[in-house]
Amino acid sequence: MDAALLPKAELHVHVEGTLEPELVVDLARRHGVVLPTTDPAALRAARRFTDLQSFLDQYYEAAELLRTEQDFHDLMAAYLVRAERAGVRRAEVFLDPQHHTERGVPLEAVFGGLSAAAAASPVSVDLVPCFLRHLGPDAALEALRTWLPHREHFVGVGLDSTEVGNPPAAYGPAYALAAAEGLHRTAHVGEEGTAADVAEALDTLGIERLDHGNHSLDDAEVVARLRDTGTPLTVCPLSNVALRVVDALEQHPLPAMLEAGLVVTVNSDDPAYFGGYVDDNYRALRDAVGLTDGQLTALALASFDASFAEPAAKDAWRAEVRAAASAPLAPQTAS
Repeated sequence: MDAALLPKAELHVHVEGTLEPELVVDLARRHGVVLPTTDPAALRAARRFTDLQSFLDQYYEAAELLRTEQDFHDLMAAYLVRAERAGVRRAEVFLDPQHHTERGVPLEAVFGGLSAAAAASPVSVDLVPCFLRHLGPDAALEALRTWLPHREHFVGVGLDSTEVGNPPAAYGPAYALAAAEGLHRTAHVGEEGTAADVAEALDTLGIERLDHGNHSLDDAEVVARLRDTGTPLTVCPLSNVALRVVDALEQHPLPAMLEAGLVVTVNSDDPAYFGGYVDDNYRALRDAVGLTDGQLTALALASFDASFAEPAAKDAWRAEVRAAASAPLAPQTAS
């Protein structure tokens, strides 16, 4: 089989970042919003970025079209159809509740719509709401307190948005409360930030996974720490190229991460903006970086290892990966 379609977990995908232009047009019509164009191809062509902030500006503008429980349901349902086609068995999906509640959208609509779509999908799904760095640490702590009454809808917390100027340690109180509540913890660190930021996040946030983490490689001590603790990195290759974290996919640090003995998983981040879902990222690594089918199989296995799923489910999915990887290729038929 195509190794890009191996069973896998996706551990770094923002549901708002799966908002395809076609759904943007539908939502705008639904809510009477006038767009600069209703041509999905033109909207997609405008999704070009110079850095993280230029992306976030477009990302949050489009997310303002998400207003009702049905909107969130339709967004998640569309992502899960595409994810299933990519071989995703398990998805741990980020969302930005603060962006929605500050616009007056009830949490019930956000969690209710996403969870209803997840419940109808064969993909195993858990939600991971993220604190928005640009709103500050006090807002993060207050946000978590408002999320906790909806605890049945999510399994952990994350930290995203503008990394530069927002040091991880400031969010320690919010992460301490999350830990006390038995929630899993991840954080976006080391994408624009430094290896020192990664060390700070490990020291002060108690994170179980590191989202991105590219600049971890700049410090041998941080690399050794990640390796020795087995802290997984949720790497997003096509995203890194789109946001100029790396100049070209051929220069991506993922092979160096593997060489250093780090636990690495491959993910899509914001696929509607960066031109590729998780299977596209696997193919890109095969074609541009030269990863072998064996290495792609190891990445798929690592994705389940790094997930927050139950051990029995992980075992079943890993067995599925091994069976799929050992199956002979189907013969090609003559055209």
